[in-house]
Amino acid sequence: MGPTQKPNVCRRLSRRALGFFSRDAGVVQRTNLGILRALVCQESTKFKNVWTTHSKSPIAYERGRIYFDNYRCCVSSVASEPRKLYEMPKCSKSEKIEDALLWECPVGEMLPNPSDYKSSLIALTAHNWLLRISAATGEVLEKIYLASYCKFRYLSWDTPQEVIAVKSAQNKGSALARQAGIQQSVLLYLAVFRVLPFSLIGILEINKKIFGNVTDATLSHGILIVMYSSGLVRLYSFEAITEQFMQQELDLGCACRWGGTTGTVGEAPFGIPCNIKITDTPPLLFEVSSLENAFQIGGHPWHYIITPNKKKQRGVFHICALKDNSLAKNGIQEMECCSLESDWIYFHPDASGRIIHVGPNQVKVLKLSEIENNSAQHQISEDFVILANREKNKTFKIVDYEDELDLLSVVAVTQIDAEGKAHLDFHCNEYGTLLKSIPLVESWDVTYSHEVYFDRDLVLHIEQKPSRVFSCYVYQMNISHNSERIQDKSYHSCYLHYLVRMIRFYLNQVRYYTFLR
Repeated sequence: MGPTQKPNVCRRLSRRALGFFSRDAGVVQRTNLGILRALVCQESTKFKNVWTTHSKSPIAYERGRIYFDNYRCCVSSVASEPRKLYEMPKCSKSEKIEDALLWECPVGEMLPNPSDYKSSLIALTAHNWLLRISAATGEVLEKIYLASYCKFRYLSWDTPQEVIAVKSAQNKGSALARQAGIQQSVLLYLAVFRVLPFSLIGILEINKKIFGNVTDATLSHGILIVMYSSGLVRLYSFEAITEQFMQQELDLGCACRWGGTTGTVGEAPFGIPCNIKITDTPPLLFEVSSLENAFQIGGHPWHYIITPNKKKQRGVFHICALKDNSLAKNGIQEMECCSLESDWIYFHPDASGRIIHVGPNQVKVLKLSEIENNSAQHQISEDFVILANREKNKTFKIVDYEDELDLLSVVAVTQIDAEGKAHLDFHCNEYGTLLKSIPLVESWDVTYSHEVYFDRDLVLHIEQKPSRVFSCYVYQMNISHNSERIQDKSYHSCYLHYLVRMIRFYLNQVRYYTFLR
C-alpha cells in the first residue's frame, strides 16, 4: 500500500486556528512539523544558496549554529542571512577549544538557575579545562579543571544529553621511557560526568595489566567498549565497574585529600584524581571479533552487525542476534562495489529497528522480523530500495535522516568529466518515495571530504579542500508561486515566509519550555 493523502497546508492551518487539535503540546508540535514538511517538499519550494564562506580552520555545525576558529566564533544560520551570534576573545594555543558538544534543555528536570534551561556548549580546551558556554552569547558559565597527569582530547555522549565521557589521548610513554624499556601501565583515561548541574561520576583508568594491549576504549549507554588491534571488541558494565572499583567518591568544588595532597576537586592545580582503578578483571558482558573493530548494536530485539575479521571479507556484513550470536536468516549482506566506491551499513536512527545499507548505486532499507512459526529466529528482508541512475554516472555519497520531518536525505553526485555536480534528494522514510530534489550550485570533487546537513528548512554543505581550506555553503528554503494561480503573489509569498519563521520559532521554543508541563 502506498501513502495515504494528507490534508494540504491551508486546511491544516485553518484547523489549527479553529482549535481542532488537542491541547497536548506534542500534538501541536507534530502538526507544525507536518506543515513544515509539506512546505519543504512541495514543487514550488526552492532552496537558495544564501551564504558562502571559507576558513583556514575546521567548520562545525550544530542545531542552527555554525562554529568557526575552534568554536571561538558562532554564526546563526536561522536568520534570512547567517549572522554572527558571538565571538569569544582571542586566546593562546593552549587555551583553544579542541572538542565540543551541544547540550540542550532537559525535559522534566528542575535546575538551579533560569539560564540553565537554555542551550549550552560543553567544550574541552587544550589545557584540560572543561567549560560550559552559553550557546547564545559565548559567556563561560562553568569551568572545571580536569587533571595534569594526562592530556584529555575527546568529548562524547555516554547517554545523550545526560552523561558525557571525556577521553584522554592514548599514553604511549615518553621517548626516554621507551628507550629504557619502561612500559606504561595506564593506556588512557575516561572522565565521566552528569551534565547540568555538573556532577562527577568518576575518572577511570584503562590499565594494560588488566585489559592487555588496548588500541581504544569508549563509553556508550553505560557500556565500556574496549577494542584491540586483533579486531576483538569487549563489552563491560560501567556501573558494575564503578560499584566494585571506585576508591573514593569525589564532589566537584569540595575539599579533598589525595595522595598526601589537599585541594579542591575540579579547581586548578589540584584537578580531579583518578578514583576508579580496576585491580581485577571485571565481568565480561560480551565479546566479538570484527574487521577493524566495526561493531554496532540495534534492532528489535537486539541484534549486532559485524564484518568477519578477514581482509577478503571487507564489504560483507553479518547481522546476528545478541542473545545467542545466531545469524539472522538472510543476515549476510553485501553489495558489488569497486575499491573506490565502498558501501557502509548502520541501524536506522529513527528507532524503527530497521537497517540502512548504502552502496554507490543503491540504498537498501532492511527490516528485521520474526520468522513465521518460529518466533525465536529473525529474518532480514527489504523494506524498500532507492536506486541511482548509473547511465548518468550518478553515485550515492551521503545518506542521513531528518528526524523531525521524518525524511531520508540522500546526496547523489553526477560525474561530468573531471567535475562533479551534486543534488540532495528527500525521500519518504516510510516508503522510500522521492519527494524533492535540490541541486547544489557548487561543484563536488569526490577527492575532498564533505559533510551535508539537512535541518528543517536549512541545507548546509561543509567541504574540506587540500591544505586545510574549509568551505561552507548555506541554503535556505525559498517559496515561489505560479503567477497565473496567485494574483497577489508578493503578499502570499510574504505570508508563507512569515509562517515558516513562526513554525521554526515555535519549534525552537518548545524545546526550552516542555519541562514546565
